Amino acid sequence: MALALSLKVAGLAAAATTILGVAVGFLLARASFPGRNVLDTLLTLPMVLPPTVLGYYLLVLLGRRSALGTWLLEEFGINLIFTWQGAVIAASVVAFPLVFKPARAAFESVDGQLEQAARVLGTSNTAVFFRVTLPLAWRGILAGVLLSFARALGEFGATLMVAGSIPGKTQTLSIAVYEAVQAGQDDVANTLVYIISAVCVAVLLTAGHLAPGRIARR
Repeated sequence: MALALSLKVAGLAAAATTILGVAVGFLLARASFPGRNVLDTLLTLPMVLPPTVLGYYLLVLLGRRSALGTWLLEEFGINLIFTWQGAVIAASVVAFPLVFKPARAAFESVDGQLEQAARVLGTSNTAVFFRVTLPLAWRGILAGVLLSFARALGEFGATLMVAGSIPGKTQTLSIAVYEAVQAGQDDVANTLVYIISAVCVAVLLTAGHLAPGRIARR
């Protein structure tokens, strides 16, 4: 059950960070505006801040005492705290920089002359993005997506603070490992550790295979 929940949370988090990370990465790679570096720094903060700090920020933002949390509860009956949806949000926030940074780097590495040539031939900006820019940058982006999936799969601190540890509902694999160790269930902990380690190793090997640097050396 914990493995299935972890895969669902990590999969949804990876999907959300892919959409947002690619969009924001492209924006910062192509647009020039005041405060761009500040925005880049703020978006990268989840990579260096302790997960418990991120979890606290999310509790303040989404809790019932917050303006957003109160509005969601009163208008839509949505409570994100201690739910698997809250776990997805926590994992997405933590994993976001792992998509955003590679996406920005991948877009910046695309030769702008190729994009300009496509525009000269009458191709719209949207078509240029999907026919020229994205195909040239997709390997770097995909490597970031895989890393974000692995990070979301192993997320612990922020998820525990936002979603808690409710068996069958919000208890992800990493939290289940912690609970098993606390309960002295070493056999269970060992099994769970082997599972999550194997999945993360497979993801990292795939991400390394797709890394732009390795592609360039071939």
